[in-house]
This record gives sequence, structure tokens and C-alpha cells, in this order.
Amino acid sequence: MIPVVAIVGRPNVGKSTLFNVLTGTRAALVADVPGLTRDRQYGICRAGEAPFLLVDTGGLVSQAEGIEYLTARQVSIAIEESALVLFVVSAVDGLTTEDQTVAEALRRSGKPVLLVANKSEASDDITALADFAGLGMADGIAVSAAHKQGIGALVEAAEAQLPPRGEEALEAEAEDTMRVAVLGRPNVGKSTLINRILGEDRLLSWDQPGTTRDSISILMERDGQPFEFIDTAGVRRRSKIEEVVEKFSVIKALQAIERAHVVVLMLDASEGLTDQDTTLLGHILEEGRALVIALNKWDGLDDHHRRGVMQTLDRKLGYVTWAKVVTISALHGSGIEELMQAIRTAWHSATRELPTPELTRVLERAYQNHQPPLRQGRTARLRYAHAGGKLPPRIVIHGSRTRTLPDAYRRYLANTFIRHFGLEGTPVVLEFKDSDNPYKARRNTLSKRQLDKRNRLKKFARRKSRRRK
Repeated sequence: MIPVVAIVGRPNVGKSTLFNVLTGTRAALVADVPGLTRDRQYGICRAGEAPFLLVDTGGLVSQAEGIEYLTARQVSIAIEESALVLFVVSAVDGLTTEDQTVAEALRRSGKPVLLVANKSEASDDITALADFAGLGMADGIAVSAAHKQGIGALVEAAEAQLPPRGEEALEAEAEDTMRVAVLGRPNVGKSTLINRILGEDRLLSWDQPGTTRDSISILMERDGQPFEFIDTAGVRRRSKIEEVVEKFSVIKALQAIERAHVVVLMLDASEGLTDQDTTLLGHILEEGRALVIALNKWDGLDDHHRRGVMQTLDRKLGYVTWAKVVTISALHGSGIEELMQAIRTAWHSATRELPTPELTRVLERAYQNHQPPLRQGRTARLRYAHAGGKLPPRIVIHGSRTRTLPDAYRRYLANTFIRHFGLEGTPVVLEFKDSDNPYKARRNTLSKRQLDKRNRLKKFARRKSRRRK
């Protein structure tokens, strides 16, 4: 297995900035706010001769209570699974009591530790590390993650302490890995759902809005199918977003839609479909992502309330009838298998091969059964169709005067394709192309010939007139 390296330290010493520099990404949310990171964030460091798995963790504090206690548990798990710990401290702040507390915890773990004095751009290496001599750690590297100073030396020092890997190579992400983003409003149960699917407390789950601040990716395999689940921060109405951190969290959540193959939109069954849920749904449809709607906390409703919720959803979601609605309880685990099956179905529908002859036959039948309306006495002609891409399925339709097709007719064609091929959980994108008129060039040629003849006749008439004079 590829070795794991955990980044550990007290809050606000630059762990996430260092993680982003080492992985060459912007996966970890970074802001000048203590305690921003809470869940474990994984990434691959390829800066050295051999790659290793890097884990960003939340900041450890002396008196951990509530959400800080859950964060500390996540850090403990990261330390336990690691082959090396990067103990990050701040050269600007010097040695603190919390640094000493973290150092003591690391000594008890028995793991190899590499001291990393971050924010050392204003001092030399010896000065930056001098304050931390009392920790009794022989190995230390001075870096500045924000300015990318000392990163090469840090990678070399880390590789020197990692176990030998021989000819091991990092496996690339499998082509059939299914990326699933879980979206919803705050406190709707997204992290609880992913923990239930994983069968472990991988993500912080806390009964207060805003527990998840970053988009966290988790790789897993279920029934032989590789998955990447993306837990996202809860998205509120723009008018309710005040903190800068929450604004960045919302941006990362919307970026997760773009990256995902399938999006699970979680709704609170007791509240039904809110305006904010509708806004999120609009973002999902705009990106053309496969969609499964999960009604969470279903077990807390009586039969009368359940019927009312489903009737309301049927009325409000008439424009996404292709999306599967699954009732679940993330806390108790009911409906999880049905949800996973709906995700697989949506994935297979979004990646299905659509043969050209069959697409053309469906188009011809739909055109004969219901022709488009007349525009200025003429109607659009649709000749043939072929597949133009996947995720979502894209169908290219060739014809003439296709610009005159109204939106209602385009939806009619899309729904016809969805019904015929039995697609569930994915939209269909139609792309229309007007074919060139084969008689256009001929008309132009005839017009030029006629013009030349007219010019010759005019010249002949002028000559004849001059001879008479």
C-alpha cells in the first residue's frame, strides 16, 4: 500500500496551506480562521521520487469539547493509519502550550514525527527551529507554505523516513469510478448519510448547521464498484451567507456538482422542497448532472404527512420526472440500499451507448406522431439523429429550420428519447444542427448565369443602337 503521511498541529499554523502545496491542488479550504478544517482531507503528494498519501487534519486544542472533540477523534484516526506525522508549528508564534500538548500526544502514539516550522520566510532555518528545541525532536525542517520555500527539503526528509516501497506504483483512478456528490441545505444529514454508506464515522456528524465546511472526497468500493463520495457544506440562501468562510464553502459545494457524475440532492422530509432546494436543483440541471433525490428523516413522519409530502413533490418536480425519489433515514439506515441502486441506475443511464439507427427511428416516429408548429407558413424538418456524448447523454439532431422549434417541442423530443431508452436519473441534452441546402449553390449558379446573359443582351442592344445612329 502507498504510505500515509498525516499533517498534524494546533489550529491556524498553516496545515491546509501546506497540504495544498504538497498535493499541487486547492482541495483544502484555506482562510485566516482558526479551526477551519474539521474532517480528514486526503490527497496525493507527487513532489518527490515516489508518491505518498497525504492527510490534512483539523487543529488540536488542549480542552477539546463538542465539535472540537469530534475533530480530535478524526486527527487520532489519521495518526493511527499514518506511517509518518508532519508536526506543523508556527515560526512566527514560537512554542506554545498547545504545541507542547500536541507533541506529548504524538510521543504517546509511537509514530515517527518530522517537525515542520511553517511561516519561516522572515528568518533563517536555525532561528526558525530554535524555539522548538525544547520539544526534544531531532528532525526539523523550516518552510514557508505560503511562499513555497523549503518544500523540496521537506519532501526529501519525509521520504527518508517512509518505509521502502520497492517497485510499487500508485494506481490511477479506475475509469469506472463513480463520483457522487451529496448536496443539500445545512443540517439535512449529508455527512450522516455518507457515514452510514461507509459503515464508519468517517465524517464529522453534529447536530448543528455548518458542521461541514469543506468538500471532502472519500474513496470506497461497494459490491465491486469503486465510488468517490463528495461530502459538501450545506448551502443556504445568499442573503443568509455572511461569513467569508461560508462563502468559500458554498463555492466548493457548487464546484463539486461540476466534478460529479451523479448528484444526490438531500431534502428534509419534514420540510419538503424549499426555495433553496429549488435553487440547488437549478445548479444541478444547469450542469446536466445525473440526479437522485433523497428524502431524509422519512421515519419521523406519519402516513398522512408522507402522502402530503409526496403529492407536493409530484407537483413541484414535474420538470424532472426522470429523477428517482428515494425515501431514507440516514440515521437509522433505512432506504440506503434503494438509494445506492438508484445511484447506479442513474450512472448507467448517463453513460449508456445510444445507437444511431435507433435514435433516427425514434426521431422519425416522434416527428410523425407530433409535428412541430408552423412558423411563417413553414415547419422545421428533422432528418436524422446520432449520439454526441455522455454524462449526460447528448443527442445531435440534423434538419432544417430547427431554430424555429419551440421549447415545448424540444422537451417533447427529449422525453420521447428518455421513455424509449428507459433512461432513469439523467437528463438528455439535445443539440440541433441545420443541414446546408443542397440547392443553394445551384440557385446561386443559375442566378449568375442569368445575370451574365442579361449583361450580354444589354451590350448587344447598345451596339445596335450606336449602328443606327
